[in-house]
Amino acid sequence: MTMADSPETDDDTLGSVHEREALRRIFPRLPESSVTVIGPGDDAAVLAAPDGRYVVTTDMMVHGPDFRWGWSAPYDLGWKAAATNLSDIAAMGAVPTALVVAIAAPATTRVTELEAIADGLREACAELAPGCGVVGGDLSVSATFTIAVTAFGDLEGRAPVLRSGARPGDVVAVSGPLGAAGVGLRLLFEAGVDAQGRPSPERAAELRRDHAEVVLAQLRPHPPISDGPLAARAGATAMLDLSDGLALDARRVAEASGVAIDIDSSALGADPLAALASGEDHSLLAVFAPGTELPGGFRHIGSVVEGTGVLVDGRPYDELGGWDPYVGWDGRSG
Repeated sequence: MTMADSPETDDDTLGSVHEREALRRIFPRLPESSVTVIGPGDDAAVLAAPDGRYVVTTDMMVHGPDFRWGWSAPYDLGWKAAATNLSDIAAMGAVPTALVVAIAAPATTRVTELEAIADGLREACAELAPGCGVVGGDLSVSATFTIAVTAFGDLEGRAPVLRSGARPGDVVAVSGPLGAAGVGLRLLFEAGVDAQGRPSPERAAELRRDHAEVVLAQLRPHPPISDGPLAARAGATAMLDLSDGLALDARRVAEASGVAIDIDSSALGADPLAALASGEDHSLLAVFAPGTELPGGFRHIGSVVEGTGVLVDGRPYDELGGWDPYVGWDGRSG
């Protein structure tokens, strides 16, 4: 009996079945892309590019600074890895079309865990960006679990929406939640640990039940992907994905455009501080010309003015206002 003929079990690990058998089990679970000409199986995929251009981005999630197994299920990780990349494509005004996924995992990782990651990737694409699929990737071994995703998108003939187009008088708007993911992360750090301060699956499960909205906003975000192309069609002058925090990311638009962004705290909900400084909502921040009817789920939160940096209610906001992995990580592996 060959290894490929051996019965599958939930205890199979990457070390026991090896790469070829693991990939055989994972591939059928991955979503197909609507632009695939040649998919997984050769040295590279071939994709159609109807626009003649394509948008590309990449992001990785490393166990420790980016996620922790004590809180995230494999399905969550697959979903979030897709969502964070899909939102970057949407922030350029493009429609996500394809993902390439690379995973480095310990040899003791169960194959069923990789299958669950594939399920998360598939269902995130189906719900957030129908027609987007996984067209290839890589699987390797590492003591630290890492997933890296490269995403591609179609501009459909439109110009990309950059960070540098905001002008004084423009309207600043956001689509998606502000602060929920940060509140969820704070709960996990404060209550989702055991007596030694280590991530606790049991306490995380309790938080999922009792504070589902904010905890799942952190572990399984739902960015408004379709609103990116809608913003582009409505003439958005600047846009970006709110991955690191509203104030920090708004400052990036302000610096790229040579303007200041004045945020109205009354438009930020019940917890303006969390809305300003929490990261990982993966909402979309966009700027529109005055008088534009805001598309999709966008709502007004401020304005573009002369000056530099970020203002809140007309006053300079000098805090970092978000997440920086080089200063915001406590060093634990999770």
